[in-house]
Amino acid sequence: MAAEISIVVICYEMARVIRRTLLSLSPNYQRNCPAGRCEIILIDNGSRVPPPEDQFTSLGLNLIYHRLPKISDTPVEAVNFGLRQASAPLIGVWIDGARLASPGLVDSCALAASLHPRPVVATYNYHLGPAHQATSMARGYDASEEDRLLESIGWPNDGSRLFEIAVPSWRSGVDGPILESNALFMTRTLWDELGGYDARFTSPGGGLANPDVLIRACELPGTQLIRIEGDATFHQIHGGTTSNSPEHGLDVLKAISREYFQIRRKPLAAVRKPGWRFDSRSKRVIEAIPAVPVGGAAEPA
Repeated sequence: MAAEISIVVICYEMARVIRRTLLSLSPNYQRNCPAGRCEIILIDNGSRVPPPEDQFTSLGLNLIYHRLPKISDTPVEAVNFGLRQASAPLIGVWIDGARLASPGLVDSCALAASLHPRPVVATYNYHLGPAHQATSMARGYDASEEDRLLESIGWPNDGSRLFEIAVPSWRSGVDGPILESNALFMTRTLWDELGGYDARFTSPGGGLANPDVLIRACELPGTQLIRIEGDATFHQIHGGTTSNSPEHGLDVLKAISREYFQIRRKPLAAVRKPGWRFDSRSKRVIEAIPAVPVGGAAEPA
């Protein structure tokens, strides 16, 4: 059976977290996502010690695993390589492989995408822990505390409880401007129109390449932004460039904002395009989001 959905997952020095991420995309965890519906394309982007493939064999995944040599500090080339390997008509990208999925995410994104011929399906980003991880880590939050939190909700037995131990990584609310999604789903046609991620983003971690691809997708003629409500991704500690850099995060944000301006010749601005809110519980669009006026609150990078 041909896969209906391809998900490209990028991994770099994620030995502690990547198996959890893939478990959260597995048939035994995702609702209404039996074996064969989804193919997972895991790209290790030059880790010093890539995770062994046999670490994932018990997960029941339709897994395609590529190990790339380290060429640069950006995952952009790895993402575009993964997009070229994808065989399904609907493709999701996990540019940060350290993010757990809630258990209805894949099916909800597929259902939402089926509602429009040119869908841009965006999920919300959460951070595990009591605050944005750059903040909570400065207050002592670490990997052992994260492990304890996951154990406290019995994860992975009930992945819907991830919301109990996490906070949203944005400030603008579910109907405010949206800057990025770390589980972004579009049709093969739209990914091809975009040309994938822009290879000019060469900053560590990809800089603002991920917000850029959402912004450009929403600017394409006739596309419909669809935000998923009730399912999300949850960021694990792994040493990320901005989210896990409590001491240098501001300097990094300044640098990647300069890179964005040099490439696009305009400052970064969150998407204010009218959108739909798709409720993963009722499996329907519950509200149309009007365009947000310029000057409305923007989601931080």
